[in-house]
Amino acid sequence: MAAILVTAAVTWGLRALPFAALTPLRASKTVQYLSARVPAGVMIILLVYCLRDIPLGHTGSLAPLIALAVTVGLHIWRRNVLLSILCGTAVHVVLASTVFAA
Repeated sequence: MAAILVTAAVTWGLRALPFAALTPLRASKTVQYLSARVPAGVMIILLVYCLRDIPLGHTGSLAPLIALAVTVGLHIWRRNVLLSILCGTAVHVVLASTVFAA
């Protein structure tokens, strides 16, 4: 029983520690700046990573580019991340497996 109580206390403490340590940082100007800028930077890095191997001029490259256009268009129109990602992924899968299948 003592081992279970010690394990539970350590687990709870390890889960609570990040919240307790980050509470003073929430008022920091640097953290506020990073929280506003980092998401866009991460999305740009993911975009470059996903599109880096697409051969331009090849018909197979149209599926990801059309899916990208659908994703961006839906996000601008509806401002719903989940809807944009799901529809963009569905468009890519359908196009890659049917219209532009090798």
